[in-house]
This record gives sequence, structure tokens and C-alpha cells, in this order.
Amino acid sequence: MPKAAQNLSVQDPATARLPAHELIYRQLRALVLFGDLAPGQAVTIQGLSERLGAGMTPVREAIRRLIAEGALEFQGNRRVSVPLLSADNISELIYARQWLDPYLTTRATERATGDDLAQLTALDTELDRAISHGDLRGYLELNYRFHKRLYELAEAPILADVADGLWLRFGPSLRVVCGRMGTQNLPDKHKDMLAAMRAGNAEAAARAIREDVVQGMEQVRQSIAPKARAH
Repeated sequence: MPKAAQNLSVQDPATARLPAHELIYRQLRALVLFGDLAPGQAVTIQGLSERLGAGMTPVREAIRRLIAEGALEFQGNRRVSVPLLSADNISELIYARQWLDPYLTTRATERATGDDLAQLTALDTELDRAISHGDLRGYLELNYRFHKRLYELAEAPILADVADGLWLRFGPSLRVVCGRMGTQNLPDKHKDMLAAMRAGNAEAAARAIREDVVQGMEQVRQSIAPKARAH
């Protein structure tokens, strides 16, 4: 088994039974999702293979899957890159997420148990700790895990997959923006949402998550707008 697959199995027992090519895909997906591969930065397939400690074949397969998902694009000469987002791309993402996230939150509020809310609260506490420590990568991972768990609680797997796929599109740019701004200036409406969920107020929970999404995505839009005009 490639070293990367071994590492993933140790870190997450739930992945231990997955085939090596799936583990490599998930690791490469994480590099994209959390901005370790910067938008527009071309990398070679060989370089990714070495970085992941994996053979060329599973890396090529993972790349093909991520290209199909719109998370990578082929540059020729055995190079790939994370696509640069345009202002129009961001507008589409805001439009999609400001409808989808509130809808999933409404469903999650109607279905969440006390244990589910405790899990979300624990994730949000870890998230606050990452913000206070200036831990950018930790913030990005925990913020994603928080939203992904919220999607799971909605019990709408098709829409949850759509929402999860949107993160692949804006995650790399979010890393760039947060890196410039620092973690102290990040929008966070999670506590408002959690309070509404505990009260069983689905409308207020949906409103809070919509504000969270729009504020965060607007920061990305404002950051890339000058670059988009320059091109």
C-alpha cells in the first residue's frame, strides 16, 4: 500500500477498508479543498505522485475524477491546476449556496437530535479555538466539517452531494482570502444557527446560515474582483 494510503488509514479508521485508489483520491481532494494547491498554480502529475507517496496510476485516476468534478483542469504537458474563479463564477456560487445551505439547514433543524446538536457544538468550539490561535488550515478543515455534518443531518443525500461539490469550487479561493485577512476577521454565524436549532426555529437557523454563507462568499468575491477586472 502506498505511504499516503497508509497514513490516511492510521488517521481515520473509517477509511481503513477503502481501496488505495480511493484513499489517494480523497487525499488529493483535500489538497484542493483546503487550498494546499493554489488556484492557477500548475503542478505536474509526477509531482503530485511524489507528494502523495503514490503510484502514477491511482494519481491519474484521482485527477480524472477531480477534473470531472470541476476541481482541477488539465493544462497540457502532464500538468494540472486548480481553476481560477471569475467574478461571475463567484456570483453563481453565492446564488447556489444562499438557497441550498438554508434549505438543508431547515431540514437538519427538523431532524437533529440532542446528540447531533452536541456534535455540531463541539465542532464549532474547535473552530473557535482554531480562529483564536490563527490556525488557518485548522479553521478551513473544521468549517468544512461543520457544514458537511449539517448537510448530513438534512437527510437529503442528492442535495448534500451538490452542496459538498460546491466546496471544491470555492475552497481554494477561500484559503487565499483567509490567508490575507487572517482568522480574526472571518464571519461566523454558527452560534446563532445553533441557538435557533436548539429552539427548533428552522426559519431562524436558515436565516443565520444564509448570512454566514453570503458574508463569507462576498469576501471571496471582493478579493478576486480586482483581478477579474484586470484580465
